[in-house]
Amino acid sequence: MPALTNPRLRLPILLLVAIAARWLTFGNPLVHVDEEFYFVTGSRMWQGALPFVDIWDRKPVGLFLLYAIPGALGFPAGIWAYQLLALASTVATAWLIARLAERSGFGRGATAAALAYILWLDLLGGQGGQTPVFYNLLTIAAALLLLASAASPRRRSLGLLAMALVGIGLQIKTSLVFEGIAFGLWLLADDWRLVRRPGSFVGYGIALVAVALLPTAAAAGYYLSVGHWDAFVYANLVSIFQRVPDPAGLLVGNIARLALIVSPVVALAMVALIRAAATEAHRRERRFVALWLAVAIGSVAVFRPWFDHYALPILLPGCAAAAGVLGRATWQRRYTPAMLLTAALAGQIVLAFQHRGRGDARELAALTQAVGTRAVGAQAVGRDPGCLYVYSGTTMLYASTGRCILSRYLIPAHLIRAREAGATGVDQDGEIRRILAAHPAVVVIRPPYKGERPAAHRLVMAAMARDYRLAATLPMGNEAIRIYHRR
Repeated sequence: MPALTNPRLRLPILLLVAIAARWLTFGNPLVHVDEEFYFVTGSRMWQGALPFVDIWDRKPVGLFLLYAIPGALGFPAGIWAYQLLALASTVATAWLIARLAERSGFGRGATAAALAYILWLDLLGGQGGQTPVFYNLLTIAAALLLLASAASPRRRSLGLLAMALVGIGLQIKTSLVFEGIAFGLWLLADDWRLVRRPGSFVGYGIALVAVALLPTAAAAGYYLSVGHWDAFVYANLVSIFQRVPDPAGLLVGNIARLALIVSPVVALAMVALIRAAATEAHRRERRFVALWLAVAIGSVAVFRPWFDHYALPILLPGCAAAAGVLGRATWQRRYTPAMLLTAALAGQIVLAFQHRGRGDARELAALTQAVGTRAVGAQAVGRDPGCLYVYSGTTMLYASTGRCILSRYLIPAHLIRAREAGATGVDQDGEIRRILAAHPAVVVIRPPYKGERPAAHRLVMAAMARDYRLAATLPMGNEAIRIYHRR
């Protein structure tokens, strides 16, 4: 495939393939439960809501600031905006993966490696705006700066800039911390090899750490200044270690599926790196990619419960190294096109099944109409009689209806899943009772599911029988969603 070896055609090819790979998701507000919540939170921030205080979650505040950009456009325009932002980030990341492959001496497979990244996103839950879709761009940019720094007269400035990008990424997802540590140690090793002045070395190390932690320190300082330090620390640190582990069977299934999907890329990367280890050319770059791949895999292994999208950071060094095999002449004639076409087809099948199972804009519009819309000019927690309570179901209804909220726990799982017991800073059933006592005008309930606490379900259904009437039962994907209006 000559087009795959022509760098001048790379960017348009990547853009066209990324659009084709994601076309089923464009305009759909129900791509994934995570980004539904991110969009709602980003939108509510324009109404005065403060993450961790008015809307609770464990994700860093930088993620919600990112989603506040499309959130400013409201619903549904903001849905298109965040998905186009994710598309741009995907293409830019893929293009930089190709650059890393070239720096590593794998230039003939660079475009194929970039395409593999785009196509594997669909297989690993990255078809929309999951966090790695955004912070992967920062990480790969930091990696290229790091590699360029050793031969540059502005070596330390480039190193500091690389760690600044890592620091911004940490405010999108804290799991980037391990790659950040590895990058910092690599920069220090380069510095010692070139300078060997202890005082200067220590000062540079302190500067690297400070730059990487600056965005987090700024966020922490803001919450301290407005009197919500405790809320910031609990959400960002303490609650992470209080979650109850999922059942062993579920965890094993998660990691087995994740490993199966990512294994072709990792296997090709390992083959390419092992075969190239004996050559002198590009040795430094390949050692860095090998180290990064090992750290990325280790980072995924540390963080349970191993959802598919947790593996997306592995694709950065994995695809860049896999270019060493994908670009071989024997592979480019047969195996590379077959692999990419198989991944593309498999990705579209996955998206079609997810679209069918999770629902789409048409179904959300019907649910929105049944709930009823109510525009609110400000964040009114617990005082507006027209508030909505999504006991279980999509949080996107808060954006599509404009109704006020009665609790800072917008994600239903925080109150009704067993694994969140004792890990959110509130008694789960006590908070549900408080919400119901505030008399929400509308309550939305999906069918019971594995992991939901039976006690919570009994509690809300008793209230529905006593104070509410069933107004509608409507499909959302493969589920029937019940909408209750207060009598």
